[in-house]
Amino acid sequence: MYLLTRIKDYLDKENVSYQHCVHRTAYTAQEVAAEEHIPGKLMAKAVIVRVDGRFVMAVLPATAKVDLAALQASFGAKEIRLATEFEFTGLFPDCEVGAMPPFGNLYGLPVYVEESLRRDPEIVFNAGTHQDTIRMKYEDFARLARPQVLEFALGQAA
Repeated sequence: MYLLTRIKDYLDKENVSYQHCVHRTAYTAQEVAAEEHIPGKLMAKAVIVRVDGRFVMAVLPATAKVDLAALQASFGAKEIRLATEFEFTGLFPDCEVGAMPPFGNLYGLPVYVEESLRRDPEIVFNAGTHQDTIRMKYEDFARLARPQVLEFALGQAA
């Protein structure tokens, strides 16, 4: 069972209004945004980062890349790098590789969100597969995931 059922059950339990959409298979956040006919800045991608040997989830717009130097400075970390898919596959056993939602809290991971995602009232994100997305209010996402807000995006559209 993929996360879709788990994430929908979680959102329903928390009385969160959301839209579930299905699209053709897409592997990158930008491809998903194109399939969903939304601007890339609304598509929230979850990136797993290794910080001093532990995993954290960084959530940012599809149009941006993670600024590892900015995260390293924010964390005061000695070592920081993007985790490989091989390293984090086991962290999300009910998700297709690379299709995890931005709710790291459901998997025991701290969540850090790029400040710019707060600028729009809604976000869209993968829901455990490469065909399913969830659209919901950013404020509901923030209430449930309790992310720490930081600035760590490179190359992002305004």
